[in-house]
Amino acid sequence: MSEKSKILVVEDNDFVRMQIVRYLTETGCEVIEASQGDHALEYVKQEYVKREPVTLAIVDVRMEPVDGFEFIRSIRGLDMDTPVILVTGDNNPDLLERAGTWGVSAVMIKPVQKDRLVKTVLRTIEAYKRRG
Repeated sequence: MSEKSKILVVEDNDFVRMQIVRYLTETGCEVIEASQGDHALEYVKQEYVKREPVTLAIVDVRMEPVDGFEFIRSIRGLDMDTPVILVTGDNNPDLLERAGTWGVSAVMIKPVQKDRLVKTVLRTIEAYKRRG
């Protein structure tokens, strides 16, 4: 994975967040972590203004005060096309439909498996780069 890839991990469960961060750090990515969606949103906005946007965001669906879908709506409202992978413990079909509506790249069910996460991240970043 490219060392230039900057991945934002937004997860309110400390254990899950640390696990995802460890998996991605081992691949050589720069990983930024946030435990709340509102903090992550502020970070993304600051980086966008500096023209140093994140390459990819991995976001938990259920968080307070800003959940995963609100995070996505906010960045899309700013015309950011940053790829987003949602992670959730919920496999409700409505969630998949909502994810499709907002252009989510992938939905991963917790517990997240290392190999599957890394492959999904690689595939998502490559597809995004090809789009231009």
